[in-house]
Parts: sequence; C-alpha cells; structure tokens
Amino acid sequence: MSKALITGVAATPCGKLPEETCLSLHATVAQGAVADAGLTLQDVDGLLCAYSFTEPHQMLAHVVAEYLGIAPAYAACVSAGGATGGLQVMTAKALVEAGVCRNVLCLTGDNRLTGMAPGAAVAALAAFGHGQYEVPYGITIPAAYGLVAQRYMHETGLTLEQMAHIAVTTRNHARRHPGAQMRKPLTVEDVMASRPIAEPLRLFDCALISDGAAGILVSADATDKARGIRISGAGQKGTHEHMIGAPRDLQSFGCKHSSAMAFKEAGMTVRDIDVAEIYDSFTITLAVELESIGFFEKGTVGPAAADGALDLGGSLPCNTHGGLLSYGHSGAAGGTFHIVEGVQQLRGEANERQVKDAATCYVHGDGGTLSAHVSLILEKV
Repeated sequence: MSKALITGVAATPCGKLPEETCLSLHATVAQGAVADAGLTLQDVDGLLCAYSFTEPHQMLAHVVAEYLGIAPAYAACVSAGGATGGLQVMTAKALVEAGVCRNVLCLTGDNRLTGMAPGAAVAALAAFGHGQYEVPYGITIPAAYGLVAQRYMHETGLTLEQMAHIAVTTRNHARRHPGAQMRKPLTVEDVMASRPIAEPLRLFDCALISDGAAGILVSADATDKARGIRISGAGQKGTHEHMIGAPRDLQSFGCKHSSAMAFKEAGMTVRDIDVAEIYDSFTITLAVELESIGFFEKGTVGPAAADGALDLGGSLPCNTHGGLLSYGHSGAAGGTFHIVEGVQQLRGEANERQVKDAATCYVHGDGGTLSAHVSLILEKV
C-alpha cells in the first residue's frame, strides 16, 4: 500500500481581514489548495472541516460543501482544538490509504479578529475549563498554561529570558514571511518588558488572535510527482482534557507518545528530521514539546534556544513561518499553518526562510492545555 501524499496547500495571510467571512476564507483556501495540486474542486471526493467561533454550525463541512458547490462522497467535521489540522490530515491519510477517497480536502479558518467583539475570542476559550471545578473560579487557557510554565520552570531551570528567546526566534522567522501578522522587530528586552497575561507568561509569550485560513489536499496520487509530499508517519495521543487533577505531573504529556507512533511508522528518529513545525500557543508550549518529543534533553531547550538552535542556521530550524506567536492564530487554522509551512519547506518554496536541503519535516499540533496531540512526519518524495 502506497503512502498518502499532500498534493496541494494554501494559506491566507494572517491579521485583520475585515472583508472576509468564515465561509469566504474557507472558499479561498479550498480553491487555492486544489489549484496548487493541479486539480479542480470537482476532483474532491472527501471534505474535512473543523469549527468556527464566528459562524458556528454542527455540520460545517456540509455547509462549506454547499458553499463551494460540491457534493463529496465523504464529509465530516474534525475537532481537536489546536491538533485539528494534524488530525484532519491523519484522518485524510487513513481515508486515502483505505481506498475510501482519492482526494480529501482539509479546511480550517475563521475571522476571530474582526468577526468577534474585542476580547470575545479569549472569553470563549475560558469555557474550555472544567465546568464545575475550573470555570467558576475564572481560569482561562493562558492561566492553565501559566501553571504549566511555573512548574516546568521549577523542575527544569527554564528561565523567563530563555522563553523570550523562543519568542524572538519565531518573530525573526515571521519577518521573512510576507503573510505573517507580526513582522516588526522584537528583542528579548521587549518580551521581558511586555505586560503580564498569566504569570509567568507575558504578552509576547502568547499566541495571536487572527483572521485567516489554511487548506490541505491529501491524495492517493500526485499530478506533479515532484511536488507531492509523502505523509510517512502519523500518531495521536490524548492524556487529559482539564488541568484540575487530570495531568499526572505537568511535566509529561501525550506529545511523547504521538511522536513515538509517527516516528515508528516512518522508520525515523528525531535525528532524521531537517525542519520542525511545532505548535506554539505559548512559548512554554514549544519548550515542553521540544523536550517531550525528544529533540532536546530535559532542561536543555532554554539554553539551546538562546544559542540559536531554532533559527535557520541552527540544529533544528523550527516554526520557520513564525508560528502562532508571530505568523498568526485563527482557531483550528493555527495548527494547519504549520503543515502548510512544512510542505513548502520540503518543496523548496519557502524563499527567504528556506531551510537548505530540507527533505524531512516533523509537524505537531496540540489542543486544549497540552491535552490532544497529533504528530506527522512529512517526507520529500
């Protein structure tokens, strides 16, 4: 059985897109992804969508299909927070390799920045807490990650300054991407001086709120063989949903297990990876995942980031588009942007941010508070 291929990708710029709606964003990247593959929307026989805060609907995939004027044989919604994009691709891979579909279109997008009242997106995320034991006491997603950061810093020696270097590195990547929301220079001093959001996390330790969308086409075969990217491995693992009493120690999360599954299927290890695109809802998210996955030993990612390990010339170029911290974060599309960037890196289409001779890419998404994890290994054909 041959491995499924990513044959088409598309992404909008991130930031304020007041002329767009959730559906128009979906249409833009749907058309872009199939055109990138050398196909048309009529070639799509599978459609996976996610969710929207601005235009919520229990059957969003069918709404989008109707909007696009297509009637795919398979249509469904996939929802796993920031792991949604990866889970869509993992699901599409299974559908293609099982012979159910030949071309599965995975779409994510929302206009949270201009389509919602100021602060509404953050307020909506507060509902992700446990209804009885967290929400009544005012916990938010940043507060939950603040707890993780405090404990992780205590256990590993990770410092605020080292986390600031992560934010600065991702901003430097974003400055090379014309579609990034934040392209202004950022220094470690800027990050350290930014206002607290949820101690110890500050403004620039946190992901953006954006309008934007991304689309991925997963196929059984590629019209242009040279541009098809093989999905060599995939893995998923969830360890908890709510922070209160569920995670064992705020130190070990499902990314360790999902990545092990993906590497096993691909027949690779972390040493085989040329570039990584890893979910970075907060600087602490990226630090925890880089160590849990095995790219860095426990307690070493902070000094490594400060020494430039995550930049283009470093040992592991990471989030080369700018990630959620600087490229943009528009809901489920936030994690899908990482996949788009991984494909463009392997195709050699990343321009100023291109990693030299990149042939393998590790992509990771997580949803909730380090709750749901999906790992993908992408490989140049």
